[in-house]
Formats: sequence, C-alpha cells, structure tokens
Amino acid sequence: MRSLYFTSTTLFWLLVTAFWAASLWLPPAEQSLALAAEKSYSKADLAKHATAENCWMAIRGGVYDLSTYLPEHPSRPELVLPWCGKEATEAYNTKTKGRPHAPYTDELLAKYKIGKFTADKP
Repeated sequence: MRSLYFTSTTLFWLLVTAFWAASLWLPPAEQSLALAAEKSYSKADLAKHATAENCWMAIRGGVYDLSTYLPEHPSRPELVLPWCGKEATEAYNTKTKGRPHAPYTDELLAKYKIGKFTADKP
C-alpha cells in the first residue's frame, strides 16, 4: 500500500512539473489567438457593414464590430449610425462635439475588435 501511495504521489508531481515546464515554452493562449485573429480589412470591406444590425467601424487603425453594442450605447443610435461602415477615428476621438470619450471606453472598445484597418487590402 505504501508503495502505491509513493508511486502515485511521485507520478502526480512529475506531471504537475511537466505541465508547468511546458507552459514556459509556449506563448500565452490569448497572445496566440490575437496574432492568429489579426485580419486586415479595407475600405470596401468596411463599407459592406453599414447598417445598425451589421455595424463595423474603423477606429485608430482597428476594425470593430459594434453591432451588438449599439443598443447599449448611452447616446441615441442616430448619432452613431452615420459612422457604420466608415473610418470613424475623428468622430470617436471628439464625439463629433470636441469632447473625448472616457478612458473606460477604450477598454470597452477592445472587446469588439475583429482586425486591423488598411486603406487597401494587401
């Protein structure tokens, strides 16, 4: 019985150590996913998503699918909808009234990123 306990305990700790050591050589999972998911979108790609139900915007070089967020946006949708399917950095930076969004908004925006914006697709 003692032999079985010693063998199973040793095997357990060897496996724990092996998984820990393997994690040192592998990149973090979220970093791998972010690199793999970084897709490029052109103006033409963006223009195909210009409705409230399918709203993509390019902001600061990133492309964001804001379709699910629009109903939750604090302002009236009519203020945001004209920017669907377009490059909207200036509108985002100034709220089209000269006021910046709160820093929390940048964190929220990151959740909706689907790729990067390029004027011409490579």
